[in-house]
Amino acid sequence: MTRDLKNRLMEKIQGDLGKIEESLRKNLKGHLELVSEIAGHLLFGHGKRLRPLLMINSAKMCGYHEKPMPAKSIIDLAIIFEYLHAATLLHDDVIDEADMRRGKKAAHKKWDSPKVILTGDFLLARSSSIAIKTGNLKIISTIAHIAEEMSQGEIDQLNQKNNLDLSEDHYFRIINAKTAVLIEGACKCGALLANAPKEREDALFNYGHNLGMAFQMADDLLDYTADAKTLGKKPGADLREGKLTLPLIKTLERASKKDKGKIEKLILAIELSQAEFEELVSMILEYKGVEYTQEKALEYVKDAKACLEIFESSEQKELLTQLADYSIKRKV
Repeated sequence: MTRDLKNRLMEKIQGDLGKIEESLRKNLKGHLELVSEIAGHLLFGHGKRLRPLLMINSAKMCGYHEKPMPAKSIIDLAIIFEYLHAATLLHDDVIDEADMRRGKKAAHKKWDSPKVILTGDFLLARSSSIAIKTGNLKIISTIAHIAEEMSQGEIDQLNQKNNLDLSEDHYFRIINAKTAVLIEGACKCGALLANAPKEREDALFNYGHNLGMAFQMADDLLDYTADAKTLGKKPGADLREGKLTLPLIKTLERASKKDKGKIEKLILAIELSQAEFEELVSMILEYKGVEYTQEKALEYVKDAKACLEIFESSEQKELLTQLADYSIKRKV
């Protein structure tokens, strides 16, 4: 079922994907070669292009038709969201000392960290320069808000490292700032570009928020349920980096006193063996931390699809509905 859904989605987005890839490369040209090389290492490493696709299809669903814009097309505007996403990944991998990203060496393992951080800064700045070309203050303001919120979300998560008392509500605030804000912003900017009525702009913003929350919970689940080859990095990375996500938060809440002590010891361990990680996963499954997270993610998916009800039937509406379903069924 998941493979069929993925294949159907790929058929629908193939044309836009090719244009997005071309624009991502084009907008890196003319800058320092090393910056393009470092950025390209991550950007062209099998990313899903979810965020630009959401912006493009949100705009089309609101009646947008390609028309002259100051030096930029809808595709060029859409890549803002891929550049913003890539910038955060480059920064995150340095902060987390990650070894792998998307099945290959993390950028800071190939180039030194200061160069990688500054490349991330370049992508943030490049996003702003592309947004300014639209001349739309609401779009520019939205991009600035996204950058602010994502930075604060990462700082908040870093500040909560190994916090055994991290609450579910606080976890949701972190993933909203880290992930949902970018996805909801992509959808909102699609509506803004199409000059959609406020009701439709709000509906797409809320769709993006719910999709982003579900998407991040699905990512957090994969850290405990996927293998290294499928995931593109070593499973348990969040745990080894001191990040408590919902499966673990719920398990700690439900565990017996004895098991809770054992889990806390594993979380705080300097080095975690494969056997210890597997023991922890078994306890997360026993206390239904995975099942609970799946249920919460499904609630957000249902809410996301409900936000689309005000739109008439269209190819774009069907695609956004399927993307919501795929967000929690994907394997990577």
